[in-house]
Amino acid sequence: MKLTRLAAGLVLGMGMACAAFAQTTMKISISTAQNSHQGVAIDVFAKEVEKRTGGRYKVQTFYNGSLGGERESIEAVQLGTQELAFSSTGPVPNFVPETKILDVPFLFRDKAHARAVLDGPIGQDLLTKFDAKGFKALAWAENGFRHMTNSKRDVKAPEDLKGLKMRTMENPVHIAAYKTFGIVTTPMAFPEVFTALQQGTVDGQENPLSVIISAKFDQVQKHLSLTGHVYSPCIFVMNKATFDKLSAADKQAFLDAAKEGTKANRARVDEDDAKGVADLRAKGMTVIDNIDKTKFVTALGPVNAQFEKDFGKANLDKIREFK
Repeated sequence: MKLTRLAAGLVLGMGMACAAFAQTTMKISISTAQNSHQGVAIDVFAKEVEKRTGGRYKVQTFYNGSLGGERESIEAVQLGTQELAFSSTGPVPNFVPETKILDVPFLFRDKAHARAVLDGPIGQDLLTKFDAKGFKALAWAENGFRHMTNSKRDVKAPEDLKGLKMRTMENPVHIAAYKTFGIVTTPMAFPEVFTALQQGTVDGQENPLSVIISAKFDQVQKHLSLTGHVYSPCIFVMNKATFDKLSAADKQAFLDAAKEGTKANRARVDEDDAKGVADLRAKGMTVIDNIDKTKFVTALGPVNAQFEKDFGKANLDKIREFK
């Protein structure tokens, strides 16, 4: 009898010890390669989560759209079939319409301005809009300023874009703006883009230098124009119900880990921007870097008037004038 009790006690003790060291595994995914500004973001985030929770939470990282494109990943997080995702804002307005304003072309002066807006009251207020949609938005990070590439011709002015078939993100603001340039817009998930360019299904695409480099678009695109037409944020999102179940200390650990991921991500964007043009020229791309952006802004006159109606001129000016 005593032996039975002793055995039962040992089993119970071992069970409790196992429970104390139980590890919860979560998934996070990106559409780009591991060796990219987005890969750096989720790798640092995963390492920080494990460190800050004493190994009780482990984040598995997935790259190259292996769990689906950005839209599918965000959808999976909303449904709770995936705990975390890191995405550009491409498909985000389809889930959280208030974020659309960030995708207005030529809204931000430079990276310092964009980062100040996202880290300040405007950006932090936007993060709270995710709660009602089934997400906990952990932090804004960065994709970078988007530039045009194509396989047909140099793009020096807006009229050079007319008739080009370009892959765009599944983003209503981008599509409206690019149609105004005369671009034949082709919305497409990122994992499909390289093949579409290779096969000539589309003539071109637009992305930050970090993406152009990591996706090896120089292999399938000849012409790059540094239009910097849209600043593209990224975001860490988590399933809201999963976040809500965490202890207060663990919630803070995830939020702090996302901040560290953002720091590493922005540093990589700065590095890619600094050396990217020379790298891409060395790989055979023709780079047009003396773009007159005022011509592009003027060409967007009609759609900008619509954006002012949609978002409110005061709201756009608040972002434009943010110091």
